[in-house]
Amino acid sequence: MIISLTGDLGSGKSTLAKMLAEKCNMKRYYMGQMRRDLAKAKGMTIAEFNAYGESHPETDYEVDNYQKELGEKEDNFVIEGRTSWFLVPQSIKIYISVDPSEGARRIFNELKDNNARNEGPQVDSIEQMIKLNEERMRSDHYRYKKYYDKDCFDLENFDFVLDTTNLTVDEAFDSLFEYIESL
Repeated sequence: MIISLTGDLGSGKSTLAKMLAEKCNMKRYYMGQMRRDLAKAKGMTIAEFNAYGESHPETDYEVDNYQKELGEKEDNFVIEGRTSWFLVPQSIKIYISVDPSEGARRIFNELKDNNARNEGPQVDSIEQMIKLNEERMRSDHYRYKKYYDKDCFDLENFDFVLDTTNLTVDEAFDSLFEYIESL
């Protein structure tokens, strides 16, 4: 079984992917960290790297080719990434959603505690975080539409959609795991 997760910024994708991989005793692959590492190697924030990627498709192709290869060579893993659902088509496709304000609040609070995300410029408010998140989602939508003619935010592409806005981490995980168990 391969499970792909994507979704809104601050929805809890990474937390849920880690929990799911652990509970199911599966490997976890995190494409967002790969992109953050590539950005850092170029001396860019993830926001700058995404903007750069709008005219340099190799920034996406490197990570995306890796995902395709994983799907062809491995089984029994959790993969987290914007394009995982269509690059690993045999996966169970999960979308984690959240209200944009709540997602921004979660990320802002995480950045206050530990800013290891390489997000972008110093963020001093939730309002700034909302704007930064909007720009990232716009860039992601633009790039994947341009390079693959895919809409990574169209909920029709997914087998299961979970809105975490008003859920605790444990409640969100229980809902997600209940769905996986039902398969």
